[in-house]
Amino acid sequence: QPPWRDAWRHSNRRYANATNRTVSRMFERSLNHHLLHKAKYSCTSLCVRNVWPYLTYDHLLLCSAEGEQEEAWLMEAGLATLFDESASDGEDSIVLLSTLTRTQAAAVERRVETLKQTLRKRNKPYSVPDVREIFKPSPASQSKVRNGAGPDAETDINLEVSFSEQALIYKEGLKVTQPQNEADDRLPDFRVSQDKTGQTRVGDLSAEDMKKVRRLVLIEMSALFDTCGIEVKAHKALKVKVRESGLFGVSLSTLLEQDQRRILGTKVPLILQHLISHIEEQGLDTEGVLRIPGAATRVKAVCHELEHKFYEGMFPWESLKQHDTASLLKLFIRELPYPLLTVEYFNAFISVLKLPTKKQQLQALNLLVLLLPEPNRDTLKALMEFFQRVTDHKDRNKMTLNNVAVVMAPNIFMCKGFRSKISEQQEFAMATGTANIVRLLVRYQNLLWTIPKFVLNQVRKHNMENQRKMNRDRVVKKLLKKMAYDRERASDKQEKNTEAEGGFIRVQAPQFSMVSMAIQLTEDLKASDVLTRFLSQERSLSVKREDLCLYEMGGNIKERCLDEETYIKAVLELNPSAEWVIKSVQH
Repeated sequence: QPPWRDAWRHSNRRYANATNRTVSRMFERSLNHHLLHKAKYSCTSLCVRNVWPYLTYDHLLLCSAEGEQEEAWLMEAGLATLFDESASDGEDSIVLLSTLTRTQAAAVERRVETLKQTLRKRNKPYSVPDVREIFKPSPASQSKVRNGAGPDAETDINLEVSFSEQALIYKEGLKVTQPQNEADDRLPDFRVSQDKTGQTRVGDLSAEDMKKVRRLVLIEMSALFDTCGIEVKAHKALKVKVRESGLFGVSLSTLLEQDQRRILGTKVPLILQHLISHIEEQGLDTEGVLRIPGAATRVKAVCHELEHKFYEGMFPWESLKQHDTASLLKLFIRELPYPLLTVEYFNAFISVLKLPTKKQQLQALNLLVLLLPEPNRDTLKALMEFFQRVTDHKDRNKMTLNNVAVVMAPNIFMCKGFRSKISEQQEFAMATGTANIVRLLVRYQNLLWTIPKFVLNQVRKHNMENQRKMNRDRVVKKLLKKMAYDRERASDKQEKNTEAEGGFIRVQAPQFSMVSMAIQLTEDLKASDVLTRFLSQERSLSVKREDLCLYEMGGNIKERCLDEETYIKAVLELNPSAEWVIKSVQH
């Protein structure tokens, strides 16, 4: 037995008495497992004050058993075939592996090796392959990465090179310093260099391509933490009682199902939208907005009234005081049965501040935002935009970015399911760190909801490899039909190429009376120019300009809504087979 077991039992007698025996045994098993593998019984002088810091979220909320986490990670990354030959996504896994960078491949290999060792310890048969040959990069690719990922200025965000590759170059070339927290007015003004192919924001891609984005981002996020030597453990799912209907204490998915039956396409819970709107309607100049609480008894009564009258449209909003509304908003977030940042990535969000530079912290948050489920991501964005509007009035309401972050962080991080699992001391210890994370989320939200170009390029490569495979299958299965199809496609392609070579592109608009139009292709032609030309010819259009988008479709992307500063010729060089379609978009 470890020499510190009796000391640990004695020091925690008071806490054990405050909990049931099952939880106490759960703590001990988790602690034993963690320290046995960390210290391997070598910590003979370990005393209670050395042991207690290990009782963090990893023990209060049980982490996955050894090996289970790696299996879950590989499945979520779309690489289940690496440990289960019967998995249905074998071919897709091979394509995905072919798109990975050096550090991404190392992250996959590390988890495969850990899983292999775990299965060997359990004396279970396993079929985990040796993936080192698959991931072996060519010297040319390594030199290419190094030439493209050199240290940038601290305020320049490079979205074209993998974040984990940049972190590796930083680690190899510079002395690593401990991260420091700046005041609000000293947070760096990060810049993203102008890219002629345009920025891609969350919601600009098809669901099919976003699925690939999510898998790649999971691998990249793990690679970034691995490169910086930070271990992040995922929690098992929380088991909490969840209400099946209502407003408070209801899961986001249930809320949105209720709301979408009333308003199709709702992405943010209606109750949250109404609370935010009501606070803003009464003015954001009110001193202490979000900070000063409403009367507890009145808030409780209003909460009960909302539950019964909100969906019927009978709730008297005009009588609701602003500070009471702010308390209801915080209560709504706090009462969510599962954290807004999800149980799976909660530890990763907490670990962001361990990264050595603000740039790497920002890059990690960018990846984590992209990993969130769509309802969580959209709701988080609505909150961050609201917090930004509150801080825009800081001269009058005295709510600086730091004040808003300190007030709101406990509500965002301490959801209903977590509060019963931790002590007040631990919650207090986390307060500063979580507030700093909220500061970054608010301050840099325009960057954080952007899909990095290197990830999009990997998606393009993935799609091209899939197309080649499909073409090979067609040759084997339906050779004659494919030949006829190819002749037809070749004729169409020749016509398109002739048009492009002649300096024109054809823009389709199937939703509108003008089905298509030809536009001259120049070096300076932007997506905004195409929309302006379309609107000048489609005068009877009832759709607003901001509700229209020019899409890049086909070729190596399913579909992508182009931002108005995108240069068409630059995209055409990246995706020669692309077609151009104008569609209305739902915001």
